[in-house]
Amino acid sequence: MNIHFEQINDAVHLVASNEQGHQVHLDGSEAIGGENKGFRPMQMLLVGLGACTSMDVISVLNKQKQPIESYHVDVQGVRTSPGIPAVFEHIHVLFKVKGEVLDAKLHRAIYLSMTKYCSVTRMLESKAKITSAYVLNDGEEIPVAVVGPESQVSTAD
Repeated sequence: MNIHFEQINDAVHLVASNEQGHQVHLDGSEAIGGENKGFRPMQMLLVGLGACTSMDVISVLNKQKQPIESYHVDVQGVRTSPGIPAVFEHIHVLFKVKGEVLDAKLHRAIYLSMTKYCSVTRMLESKAKITSAYVLNDGEEIPVAVVGPESQVSTAD
């Protein structure tokens, strides 16, 4: 896997390209000379986590023939502060699903992704507590799993 970066301006606006030619813009805050013309690197970590777990969950639900009408994920990261580096200390992943999806099937799909399948979760859990939950058909928020440093996987599947 290879990613190529090209500087776009005289500051920190970059374009990253993958081997297939897809691109994403990255930039920094104005405090470091950025112009807010793209994602920041730490935001990209949250993008990677949300995408990785989403691909797992959608795949599992599709294999279980669970009809998804709409699917959304919100990923919120809280960084240590002050200090450098300001790493994530807590990340919350909230899945919002609508459709004739069985509650137990959704719970299991998320649990498997967050505790077993998602490679990005595995990478981040050594530094950040990662919690997950879901809302099915605009119901209440149901916790699923907690992984991370000093955490035992919790909320049994």
